[in-house]
Amino acid sequence: MKINGNAIRPGMIIDHQGRLWRAVRIQHTQPGKGGAYLQVELREVRGKTKLNERFRSSETVERVRLDQKPFQYLYGDGDTFTFMDTETYEQITIGVELIGEDQVAMLQENMDITIELHEETPIGVRLPDTVILEVVEADAVVKGQTASSSYKPAVLANGMKVMVPPHIEAGTRVVINTADRSYVERAKN
Repeated sequence: MKINGNAIRPGMIIDHQGRLWRAVRIQHTQPGKGGAYLQVELREVRGKTKLNERFRSSETVERVRLDQKPFQYLYGDGDTFTFMDTETYEQITIGVELIGEDQVAMLQENMDITIELHEETPIGVRLPDTVILEVVEADAVVKGQTASSSYKPAVLANGMKVMVPPHIEAGTRVVINTADRSYVERAKN
């Protein structure tokens, strides 16, 4: 589907120079002379290449349509992870480079995720917005830090370190945002 160059948004997949690119960051720029343009940081979907491109509103780019299918995470084996299609029960194995090193730590058995497919080839994995993890280690509260909102470091069951409020102790289950790996709230159940 063709779109104007100034309609690109972060997260979109476009076909540019014969390859698939994901828009990571955008910035609208209006120079004193000449027309406005959109400065876009692109990351190649199937590689590690980054590219900075300028798109004017008069240019058109090809936005790629992705199929999104629900899958369930089954298990990990080294740098590969196995998922099951929840409709057909077929299994698919995906490498860590496609999921992302920071997102792998968030995977939990039987977690429902979404895999983005382009022509039946997986190109991305989307985790739920939040996950519930247990705090295994939390620093003691330092007295006198209650005047302002203070946070303390904690280690979660998956080994990830996050900053949590002073009232969170070891053994507490907390909700973590998968996008920025930050504390959201104490788990309700």
